[in-house]
Amino acid sequence: MNTISPATRIGHVHLKVANLERSIGFYHGVLGFTIMQRLGDSAAFLSAGGYHHHIGLNTWESFGGSPPPLECTGLYHTAILYPTRGDLADALRRVLAAEIPLDGAADHGVSQALYLRDPDQNGVELYWDRPQAEWPRTASGELAMYTKALDLDSLLQAQ
Repeated sequence: MNTISPATRIGHVHLKVANLERSIGFYHGVLGFTIMQRLGDSAAFLSAGGYHHHIGLNTWESFGGSPPPLECTGLYHTAILYPTRGDLADALRRVLAAEIPLDGAADHGVSQALYLRDPDQNGVELYWDRPQAEWPRTASGELAMYTKALDLDSLLQAQ
């Protein structure tokens, strides 16, 4: 089997939302993404660092809609990777200041992650990867990820 280039990345996520302003308030106002382009009151494209967009939001088929039932297929969560543990700590401070509840917080060995919901109840993971040299591995070299409680007080101390 041929594998794809190791430089391949997932470039963006595009979400159907019920209320564009409310979603911009979350992704721009709380998480801090920059609005790169806006298409009236029906769509917006947001990014970190000037990329054309990491997150697309639209109401084209979903204006005023409701989230799908939990037992349906679809997106489990969008994962936003922060470059440093301090940046993840900043994200946690933003979420707490906005009084957005966490669904969970975990140390997976390879990463530390926060789980929450956006205004349309889409799952959002905010995470930081440990350096690959620190990832837990079995004696044969395979990944040995785990899920343990993340110490939020310790994370909040990160700069």
